[in-house]
Amino acid sequence: MTSTRSFAALAAIATFALAPVPAAAQQVTFMTGPQGGSWVPLGGALKGLWEKAVPGLAITVTPGAGIANVRGVDEGKAQIGFANSSTTVDGIAGRAPYPKAVTKVCQVANLYPQYFQVVALADAKVNSFADLKGKTLVTQPKGNTAEVLTQTVLKLNGMDYPSLAKVNFQAAYTDAVSLMKDGHAQVFTLGTTAPASAVMDLASARDVKLVPADDKTLAELNKLNPGFYKKLIIKAGTYPKQDQDVPVIGYATHIVAACDLPEDTVYKLTKAMAENVDAMSAVVKSITGLTPKDMAVDLGVPLHKGAARYYKEKGAI
Repeated sequence: MTSTRSFAALAAIATFALAPVPAAAQQVTFMTGPQGGSWVPLGGALKGLWEKAVPGLAITVTPGAGIANVRGVDEGKAQIGFANSSTTVDGIAGRAPYPKAVTKVCQVANLYPQYFQVVALADAKVNSFADLKGKTLVTQPKGNTAEVLTQTVLKLNGMDYPSLAKVNFQAAYTDAVSLMKDGHAQVFTLGTTAPASAVMDLASARDVKLVPADDKTLAELNKLNPGFYKKLIIKAGTYPKQDQDVPVIGYATHIVAACDLPEDTVYKLTKAMAENVDAMSAVVKSITGLTPKDMAVDLGVPLHKGAARYYKEKGAI
């Protein structure tokens, strides 16, 4: 009886030893955007899509911003991040505000256009960039894409921060909106989708207007960073009481990843996005109609091997 039990116990141990061992979870940090912007909800949607597409993948989503995300990936603090085409190429080239050239960041996919929006209280009498002089402004923290572009626009129009009455730096769009609602700021600059939920929130409480981008400023921007800034139009009716089309400065939202993130992982992430465009566009309408060819457009950022593999399969590159 004892020998029979011993044999059964040994057999059970052997069976357990031969059973497949679950693969270790792959931990990834994904940097998104400021609270109140489109990158936070889209990041949540992508986390769900990606964890389903890659068994064992565990994604931690954290707030971020365009330049901070590129630096975060380059410095190993994150493995994936949203970014802005205009300032990612600055990082690759080692231009300010980056302290040095980024070398560990690869392109995964272009997603949709970003609109640099200069939103003024209607009674602030701001009808052009030149009218920003002497006004109180709120933007993102120093070194983030919208803040850098705000500084650049001021400079191209003969101004700097001391030319303004005051500048507030807020990481969350929701905090910036609160300042505008309370009248502690007259102008709000941000780079996001149109319509932007933060601007819609503000417009529900205060009369606001979009300040148009002029052709001279756009031309000067393209001298500084050729090919990465475009004139985009925010159509009349996008926001309450907006009765005219408004030209603004545009660039692209894209996804970057650490170049050493496994090729097969990035292949599956790219494929999951391409096959779930409807799910992404339900969160950000501008993604509607996105194709692998759109995703694969060359921005001057090295393409990750995993993404390249998928795009080659689809004939997109």
